[in-house]
Amino acid sequence: MPSPSNNKIRPIKTEDRSDAILQSLTDFIVEEGLQPGDRLPTERELMNGLKVGRSSIREVIRHLQALGIVEIRRGSGTYLKRPLSEKTVYLPLSIATKRDGLLQTLEVRRALEVEASILAAKRATPEEIDEMRTKLEHMESVHHLNGTAGPEDLEFHLSIYRAAGNPLFEQLLQQMRESFESFFDMPFDRKDFAGRSFPFHRQLFDAVAAGDTEMARKHTLEILSVVEEDIVQMAQETDAV
Repeated sequence: MPSPSNNKIRPIKTEDRSDAILQSLTDFIVEEGLQPGDRLPTERELMNGLKVGRSSIREVIRHLQALGIVEIRRGSGTYLKRPLSEKTVYLPLSIATKRDGLLQTLEVRRALEVEASILAAKRATPEEIDEMRTKLEHMESVHHLNGTAGPEDLEFHLSIYRAAGNPLFEQLLQQMRESFESFFDMPFDRKDFAGRSFPFHRQLFDAVAAGDTEMARKHTLEILSVVEEDIVQMAQETDAV
């Protein structure tokens, strides 16, 4: 689709240049109502609208790309990858994909995901439960077909985080997962990574749909316990090779 008009891009002040560019671009995206898949203005349009140089624009675009907010398609332009609003908070995360880094990340995930599952069990609307069911069934079909379903697993969990009613859960947990997304394409070169957690996903959904907070907590912990065990075991096997 064609680029939106750039007459709403506001020139920035000279101090805190990168932050000012980011804020102005965010304001523009929100005011124009851009959605995932929409193309952002070209570099030249942004330069003219913001009254800054090409290097400053590229620095901010690279920052947004690193956070997973936009994607750059060679020869086509820069596209919005996920929804952005004035309430959106994105934090740059640095996560190591070695064993210790993964286990440290898992400790934080455990605290966040358990609380998100409990809140989802309390707050999920019928529409959100339907979305969870759709994501779960898609994950199950891909898992049965391929023996693994990393991206689909993430989408299922994101549907639970959204139902928690607090956008920070979805944002923080999605960033944590995407920060080592390449690792989850094929963890330790093993398709069976955390495969034993597969049945617990259906049980987690059933608990959330039933509004059972204690069982939602239990099954979330079961899933993460399998992940932890496989990180330790497969890291040891990899080191031994």
